[in-house]
Amino acid sequence: MAGQLRQWVPDVLGAPFEQLTLPLGVDDEAGPVVATLVRTIPNPLTSLFAPLRDVDVLAVHGWSDYFFQREVAQFWTRRGARFYALDLRRYGRSLRDGDAPGYIDDLDDYDADIEAALEAMGQTDAGTRRRLVLLGHSTGGLTLTLWADRHPGRAAALVLNSPWLELQLGAIGRQALAPLVEMRARLDPRGSQPAVDLGFYTRAQAEIGTLPAGEEQAAWRPERGFPTAPGWLAAVLDGHRRVAGGVEVGCPAFVLLSAESTPPLAWRDSMTSTDSVLWVDDIARAATRIGRLVTIARIEGAIHDVFLSRPGPRAAAFTTLAEWLDGYVARG
Repeated sequence: MAGQLRQWVPDVLGAPFEQLTLPLGVDDEAGPVVATLVRTIPNPLTSLFAPLRDVDVLAVHGWSDYFFQREVAQFWTRRGARFYALDLRRYGRSLRDGDAPGYIDDLDDYDADIEAALEAMGQTDAGTRRRLVLLGHSTGGLTLTLWADRHPGRAAALVLNSPWLELQLGAIGRQALAPLVEMRARLDPRGSQPAVDLGFYTRAQAEIGTLPAGEEQAAWRPERGFPTAPGWLAAVLDGHRRVAGGVEVGCPAFVLLSAESTPPLAWRDSMTSTDSVLWVDDIARAATRIGRLVTIARIEGAIHDVFLSRPGPRAAAFTTLAEWLDGYVARG
């Protein structure tokens, strides 16, 4: 069984994507826990002189999400990088019967998922000369920021796509809410909470035309997101608290954000050209607390996942990222 789990198999995205199941042990309440690594590797001959030929990229998705962005992978492989994406435990390809989708009560527990992925990528091999670039979206951006802070020197660069570095209520609101959430998390960590996602972000992507298709994908990325729990929210708030106190990712960091936000209170057409999930001004301020060298790029017309925006802002985001990589990551 273990041998089968460690085998690369065709991925749901089709060629040239493959996936590898990463066993992570057993959860006392839900049974076996796994993560899933997806990869696409450029031809070594055509990438021999590419600027990122010695780079491995590890991408981590956001809340109620999974990896499906083929164009993002192609952006990196065209530059010679090996691209990997990690579906964390209880997300996407890693969801199993009995799982509470997306549940975690300590973001540091994702260290096991990330280390398993890095081992499969060869990034834990002694003497490896391949550089590691981390790519995180939303909650994945928060997770990777905290991981890089705790593992100095492991990453050569950190790229964050609308990272969830601060609560939508701001620092004052977070500080007021945290004690109540922590109390509830101690009493009933997996209990239910009021739904906060009204489906506007999904509707915006549907109107743009960047939603994934298929019944399986719909289960992995429901229209109104996964139900949340007090234990999960307490873990996120603790991550926000650590960022607010200042962390050091130990490498150049690039933060992509929309230029504007729209409150997700009622549907507005502006949600197809702004971030309707996070308050981008608060995220921009929080990003200045993650390291000594942080570049912040605000993309006009972008939505929450900048790489799922309309063609114009999406192209602008890729161009801006390419220019930053030329300066801070590419050889020569």
